[in-house]
Amino acid sequence: MISIQVDQLTKRFGDVVALHQLDLRIDPGELFFLLGPSGCGKTTLLRSLAGFYIPEEGRIRFGEEDVTKLEPHRRNTGMMFQSYALWPHMTVEQNVAFGLEERKVSKSEITRRVGEALESVRMGPYAKRSPNQLSGGQQQRVALARALVIRPRCLLLDEPLSNLDAKLRLEMRTEIRRVCKEFELTTVYVTHDQKEALSISDRMAILEDGHVLQVGSPAGVYRRPHRQTVAHFSGETDCIKGTLRDLNGENAVVETGVGKFRGLLGDPSSQPAMGSEVTLSIRPECWTLESAPADVNSVPGRIGDAVYLGEVAQYAFLAGEQSLKVYELNPRHLGAGRDEILHARVEEQDVVVLTS
Repeated sequence: MISIQVDQLTKRFGDVVALHQLDLRIDPGELFFLLGPSGCGKTTLLRSLAGFYIPEEGRIRFGEEDVTKLEPHRRNTGMMFQSYALWPHMTVEQNVAFGLEERKVSKSEITRRVGEALESVRMGPYAKRSPNQLSGGQQQRVALARALVIRPRCLLLDEPLSNLDAKLRLEMRTEIRRVCKEFELTTVYVTHDQKEALSISDRMAILEDGHVLQVGSPAGVYRRPHRQTVAHFSGETDCIKGTLRDLNGENAVVETGVGKFRGLLGDPSSQPAMGSEVTLSIRPECWTLESAPADVNSVPGRIGDAVYLGEVAQYAFLAGEQSLKVYELNPRHLGAGRDEILHARVEEQDVVVLTS
């Protein structure tokens, strides 16, 4: 296992700066996700780690080795592309063996390692088949075996599940995590799918315009985003504008157009001034609907549109001119009349106060 250290990395394409003095550390054996919208720089960073792009500034280290200008084939990384890039004229085992043949590994060793790699992704019985005889999920497993068979120092995955249907994506999320942990691989995984990142990553980084906005555990990023961009990209959220009335360490009191709230600063290192404008981020599932009001963290309103999904109901909760998303688990208020006044309440630890 190795760590990956990125220091002050800058990559330009003509006048476009794709990465801006980016800093990042990935721990040995970590399954680390790069998450962000299209054009944020996540694939550029991944390809810089692989050696396909050479940055203009900064450096990349694998463990103690500086690999910034090292050719891709000398970095010993396993790369898995969105398209899988399997050779259609080769069998499954020939595709997996290709990287070992290029490295001049002996035939007996190739046979042994290809067999082990295919068994690790549960594709041993399909060794003699061609790629066009496989399903999308099976092709994805073969591409993963091909990346693993060279025994890479780290594994780099570029949106590997984007071509699969929803059911297969769910299955392969778990499979990729199992394989990465079984082989003790430091893994960097690019995606724009929040659920994918939240469900299997050890840690994740949210990128925007070539900058890292926040790094943390899935729960940490989801529950305590530092800014609105992170809150919106890591999941659904209600944003309520307000004015800061009191601040004691991380604990804040905010006055809004729908009531007074007590909450926690998303980024404790960014202390807003008293009386400044802030934004509250509240996840829809954190609200509870009650008949009686409370002094703080309680919003009066009524249920507008409702979507029933069995275990949960998704409401448009109309609070004056503000429409909030309220998700109720095991719905009890689905039949509430349009004129029935309810109160949406939220706990203090679920109110995140953002300054940007």
